[in-house]
Amino acid sequence: MPTTFTQIGLAQVVGAGGASSIDFTSIPSTYTDLVLKVSLRTSRTGTDLDDEIYVEFNGSGGTAYSVRMLEGNGSTARSVADSSQAKLTRGTAPTDDATANTFSNSEYYIPNYAGSTNKSVSYDTVMENNGTTSKALLVAGLWSNTAAITSIKITAVGTFVQYSTAYLYGVSNA
Repeated sequence: MPTTFTQIGLAQVVGAGGASSIDFTSIPSTYTDLVLKVSLRTSRTGTDLDDEIYVEFNGSGGTAYSVRMLEGNGSTARSVADSSQAKLTRGTAPTDDATANTFSNSEYYIPNYAGSTNKSVSYDTVMENNGTTSKALLVAGLWSNTAAITSIKITAVGTFVQYSTAYLYGVSNA
């Protein structure tokens, strides 16, 4: 069981101008696992009140990502499987069409991120729009790459708005 969480680098807080991505670079390989915590909202409009969030490791694209997701929205549940994706998909954040000042919250857990095997990722997301839309997602992801994770890029279709935040932690067993 992990005994210490250490924040890696500074918290990423989006300023007044918004941001097209949130990036963590030069991630050291000195921890056993990584935890990424985000609170997000985008400027996208004309949607179903939410925007899809994407996570990419080491700038790799191609078709190396796959996910299995369970989603509930208060009235229905569904499961989705995506393979051969260019990024981890199935995260979500409220858009400009959603209730003002609401943000989604997500946590990504990446065990053995510096090891020489493919990288598994588990993440959960919750999003609320004050009664009209809510979602809860549980996702199991895989990055089919044996390289150590040294950078993480978070993007969306829209631009991240002011006060969107991301924190990256290294987890140690010692």
